[in-house]
Amino acid sequence: IHVESAYKTKATSRKGAMGLMQLMPATAREYGVRNAYDPAENINAGVKHLRSLLDEFDVPLALAAYNAGQGTVRRYGGIPPYRETRTYVRKVMSLAGLD
Repeated sequence: IHVESAYKTKATSRKGAMGLMQLMPATAREYGVRNAYDPAENINAGVKHLRSLLDEFDVPLALAAYNAGQGTVRRYGGIPPYRETRTYVRKVMSLAGLD
């Protein structure tokens, strides 16, 4: 949440991601979110989504998939060569003390 939205419940990205955990509309629908700007709904769905990614990938790749999408991580066979995604993974790993 710190990296995704800086704790702004009404945050919206240029690409349409919404709320604290910056859920994309399709992800919000997948988890039955009615209001992506509601903190409880957003966090609940975001945590479930992250858990599903951690079930598929190791931590750095799960973070990359959260940022750039599962298909992108699969297509590149690792963290994609996107500056935004690489920076995102580094920031989250550092904040979690996993760097």
